Amino acid sequence: MAVPKRKTSKMKGRKRRTHYKAQAPTLSICPRCKVHLRPHTACPNCGYYRGRQVITLLSKEEKKKAQDEAKASGKE
Repeated sequence: MAVPKRKTSKMKGRKRRTHYKAQAPTLSICPRCKVHLRPHTACPNCGYYRGRQVITLLSKEEKKKAQDEAKASGKE
């Protein structure tokens, strides 16, 4: 079993870790609505992926109506 001969100094360890940096996520642009999003994901704005609609999105009025119905059914 390998055992280090000497203690690694703080400076040596920190120099080694200088390349472990956080990177900004890669973003692509939705060709339909021009919103930035992660690659290979359905657009949360329009619901399209690779030219076809995969997510059915509700309008603001429909969302409000669904929330009101959920609150009303929760109270009963």
